[in-house]
Amino acid sequence: MDIDRRSFVKGSAGIVGGLAMGGVSGAQNQGPVRIGSDIPYKPFEYRTAQGKLTGFDPAMAQAIFAEEMGLEYEFVDTGFDTIIPSLNNGNFRIIMSAMTINEQRDQKVDFSDPYFVAYQTVAILQGSDIDELSDLRGKTVAVQKGTTGEAAAEELKKQFDGELTIDSYDQIPGAFNALLRNQAVAVINDNAVNAQYTQEQERIVLLKGEGVAAEQQGENAPDYLTLTVEEYGIAFRQDDDEFRQRVNDALNRVIGSGRYEELYREFFPGNPPASILARARPQPGTTAANGTATGNATGTTTDTNSSG
Repeated sequence: MDIDRRSFVKGSAGIVGGLAMGGVSGAQNQGPVRIGSDIPYKPFEYRTAQGKLTGFDPAMAQAIFAEEMGLEYEFVDTGFDTIIPSLNNGNFRIIMSAMTINEQRDQKVDFSDPYFVAYQTVAILQGSDIDELSDLRGKTVAVQKGTTGEAAAEELKKQFDGELTIDSYDQIPGAFNALLRNQAVAVINDNAVNAQYTQEQERIVLLKGEGVAAEQQGENAPDYLTLTVEEYGIAFRQDDDEFRQRVNDALNRVIGSGRYEELYREFFPGNPPASILARARPQPGTTAANGTATGNATGTTTDTNSSG
């Protein structure tokens, strides 16, 4: 897998015309909605063996922009540690990249309502000597730069009085490569992505134990250790509030129509988060209220080489 390749990924009905970068907000009202995303981050955004973009975020983009708003869109592959500055520099209009809503990011961008609930978890090698969280003291863990997994590792380092080495990688495959090569004893990262690696690599398992989710959710918490409970949102520039409101309305229609639940089950086991499903209701006369959906959930995608 070439984790350094950068490309534009075009979705929906295809691209119509370019995007002149004059005034940031005004220019991006022209042409397709450009979506910044760090690819690959399976199962949220990744390419098939045939090079087609798929994943939960592209599927949600198809439902929100193509099906509900009648807009074209394209994904712009961008490193996660620079994705917020790139948004604010006008390289794209929104971010859909399994991005956790938190106070630090909220100072730089505005978010939609949440569309996913996630946990920070610890992936380890089966048969390793890591049986509980305290066993990480004095060891090396791998994370992705700029993520809440990196932040969770930093918090753990404080708990261990500095006795934790954190190796940060540009993309998550690099962190898991380090684990598989015994360059790190664990990967701290989002549960859905860590779980994906456990399915694809029988040597990788999730560290068991109780954690923050167990404290908050009791019997409904997963059986693996959770360091945090988080929510994902779509990120917008802070001067783009009218568009954020429109997208938020479309997102809630997708949730209220049952389309969200369909897409969730396509990419994840178990039931969608109750907190997400309970939030929205379909509005009369909308696509969501009528229960209709058009097009392929993953969109029609093509790749164009980019140096970016």
